[in-house]
Amino acid sequence: MRRLGLSAVLGLLLALFGLAPSASADPAPAALTFTADSATTTPGGTVQLSMTLTNNKTYDVLFVYQTIEPTWLTTQRPDLKYSFTGCTLATAAGSAPCAGTGPSNLGQNYGATIPPGQSRTVTLTLQVAADSGCNGNIGFYSYYYAEFSDATNASGGPVFTPETRVLCA
Repeated sequence: MRRLGLSAVLGLLLALFGLAPSASADPAPAALTFTADSATTTPGGTVQLSMTLTNNKTYDVLFVYQTIEPTWLTTQRPDLKYSFTGCTLATAAGSAPCAGTGPSNLGQNYGATIPPGQSRTVTLTLQVAADSGCNGNIGFYSYYYAEFSDATNASGGPVFTPETRVLCA
């Protein structure tokens, strides 16, 4: 009982003088988020899937490697037919074409250096085939790796995209 009281008093003193460990967590050095312009589409339709990489560190992002793969449930529906048919990078001067489309290394699509506190958004065009099956969800997940100008790196994932439901009229 005496040890418990001593520990409690010591913990209280540390907290009063600000020496106790803080409960707040630092944000991830880089964060990847996804948005889609529509939750549904029909065979023959398209959905714009946007990926935003944010640099939360105080050093530049110099290199990004990113993959994008279909979720397991998406792969279980062989009647769902789709492909990535376009890629654009949002820039201050408007959008510019990307180097490639998925599923592959999407990192080069984010452009050159990403300064601290800034983001880059890449938008992929998901084309659903005209003869695609219906009533299924198309979803993807992504892993990424980023290198910073202070010679550190960060990785994250899986990060999941919003699912797109293929509807038939």
